Amino acid sequence: MKNSNNISTETAQQIAVEYVKKRKNIERIDISSVEQKDGAWIIKGTCPIDLEGHPWAEKFEVIIDTKGKVKSTDFSLL
Repeated sequence: MKNSNNISTETAQQIAVEYVKKRKNIERIDISSVEQKDGAWIIKGTCPIDLEGHPWAEKFEVIIDTKGKVKSTDFSLL
C-alpha cells in the first residue's frame, strides 16, 4: 500500500545521484543499495574522487524524505 506523497525508488535514487554529482562535481556514481526505512529513503553507493592526484573511492549515504528532500548525507573514504 503506497502513500500518494511517497516518491518512487527510481526517483529517490535519481535525487541522490544528482545531489552527489553536484556536491562532488563528478559524473560517475555507483549505487549499491536503495532501501526505505522509517519513512525515508536511504541510498548508498560509491563515487571516484581525486585525492592529491591519486584516484580513490569514497562511499556515501544519502537520506531522502518521502517528499524528495535530502535530509542528510554522509561521505567517507573507502
